[in-house]
Amino acid sequence: MADGNKKKKYIVFLLQLVAAAVLALVDQLIKKAAVTSLKGQDGIVLIKNVLGLTYAENTGAAFSAFSDSTITLSVVTLLMLVTVVAFLFFAKIPNKAMNVGVTMILGGGVGNLIDRFAQGYVVDYIETLFVDFPVYNFADICVTVGVAIVCVCLIYDMIKEEKQKKNAKEEAAHGDHPDA
Repeated sequence: MADGNKKKKYIVFLLQLVAAAVLALVDQLIKKAAVTSLKGQDGIVLIKNVLGLTYAENTGAAFSAFSDSTITLSVVTLLMLVTVVAFLFFAKIPNKAMNVGVTMILGGGVGNLIDRFAQGYVVDYIETLFVDFPVYNFADICVTVGVAIVCVCLIYDMIKEEKQKKNAKEEAAHGDHPDA
């Protein structure tokens, strides 16, 4: 790899770490506000039958799975985040959208991991009122949107690759005929 490309890769990596840190910081600031204004209070309806704010402490993972397994979840989350950082550093990520998705996963994961280490639970506060759904937070949104972006990028890349293979086969088949 040329020095210029190496330098650019390091700069992009550092920018991703800074962006993930900013997402984690925003998450922590919102959670602090939620604790201050929602803890011990009744929920607040922001949009009738659509969206509300309700304080909740989640000792588990998504949908409160593995409740009261904070240490295990913390270790698993930490290992996953180290893997994400290594992926960002070593992998050649094919496009900017996937870079954004992976960065969002990292930022959201760090935000929730801070909660687990600091207090033994994750602070949740966003309540979707039009469907029976667990209370969640900004970090959860970051992780979910990040995973969705990565999945869409992977599916797009797979479709694109299959199309290229098909076109190459067709070109090879046409190249075998004298009137092609």
